[in-house]
Amino acid sequence: MAARIIDGKAIAKRYRAETARLVEEFAAEAGRRPALATVLVGDDPASQVYIGSKRKAATSVGIGDRHRELPAEASIEDIAGVLTELAADDEVSGILLQLPLPGGQDASALIDLIPSVKDVDGLTTQSTGLLARGEPGLRPCTPRGIITLLDETGIDLDGARAVVIGRSELVGRPMAQLLVNRNATVTIAHSHTADLPAVAREAEVLVVAMGRQEAVDDAFVAPGATVIDVGIHRTSEGLRGDVAFAEVAPIAGAITPVPGGVGPMTIETLLRNTLDAARLQAGLPLSDA
Repeated sequence: MAARIIDGKAIAKRYRAETARLVEEFAAEAGRRPALATVLVGDDPASQVYIGSKRKAATSVGIGDRHRELPAEASIEDIAGVLTELAADDEVSGILLQLPLPGGQDASALIDLIPSVKDVDGLTTQSTGLLARGEPGLRPCTPRGIITLLDETGIDLDGARAVVIGRSELVGRPMAQLLVNRNATVTIAHSHTADLPAVAREAEVLVVAMGRQEAVDDAFVAPGATVIDVGIHRTSEGLRGDVAFAEVAPIAGAITPVPGGVGPMTIETLLRNTLDAARLQAGLPLSDA
């Protein structure tokens, strides 16, 4: 039996409509709208496209746009000054520093200048600590979006055996923690894992964030497993993921396609994080609390 396709586009569309409604409710209650400050350093075309899509999505649900741009030659001190200014601005709900920075500059210290209640990427040291402790806070967009996809698809995580392939700070590690917080039993696997396919086959829920095109084939997947493909690779034949979709779909129980799976939910989660940042600053519970 072919896998059920997890339609990220359709779920994201419903989620955006709900976010727009919640933004209006917040504005009526708080007397102000959430506002997202995006910070772009340099003129990298891909980064400009990403920032543009985020700004357009934010305004589409009633979130204010507070964009800042700096030249590629901006110093760490220049960028830090902008982030510090935005951190102190009560009109700014969330702050997003577009990565990577020009020249491969280390952004860790800059990210930690963002207050945890404005950290819409969920990447600061404090946000990471809140996640590890299971306390309320803003979560990284892609992992939180994946949890939404699983919930919307009716996948029960309580007691489920989950394997996350990938250990990045952006996806793999926070994804594992979110699954643990939902009472799944979780293994983090990676390039040094012995007999990686065998470990992956233990999963009822398999999240693949390897960064290697179509590296996961049918040898990695147990019959009936839910497979979440985080990867995205541009090829001459179109976008491809980390999962060999044609090989895996016939044996999986459910699977995300590329494109149209995880990707659409990532930007929707950014919007919801911006709303939640505004709610935290207003002393209100998170939108899904």
